[in-house]
Amino acid sequence: MNNKQIKNKLKTASYFVKRLKDSGFETWKIFNKYSESDPRRWTVLIDPGGASIYITCFENKPFYNEYLFTFDDGNVNFKPGFSLKTDSIEVIVNRLLSNGASQRDQRAPSE
Repeated sequence: MNNKQIKNKLKTASYFVKRLKDSGFETWKIFNKYSESDPRRWTVLIDPGGASIYITCFENKPFYNEYLFTFDDGNVNFKPGFSLKTDSIEVIVNRLLSNGASQRDQRAPSE
């Protein structure tokens, strides 16, 4: 597998953030320095000041060499422990939209 194929995966924080920004979401990188023994790889914040949804990418969950994305908004629109296993940014975007996240151009003018 070449370097470009590795980078263009949702499991890569920079690619994940780029795709969400391209989809109209304000997205902040929060953390990506978890220890090697920690299954978490990175955490981002979607729609800060609005729905404020944290998404964390887990590696080797539920099985080795698989990735899982957990969603946490303080139990407002997502149930505790909600997660998705997907390779599709469209699945992520649709879930964010159906659970209260706003895209930049859909916010009130004062935001």
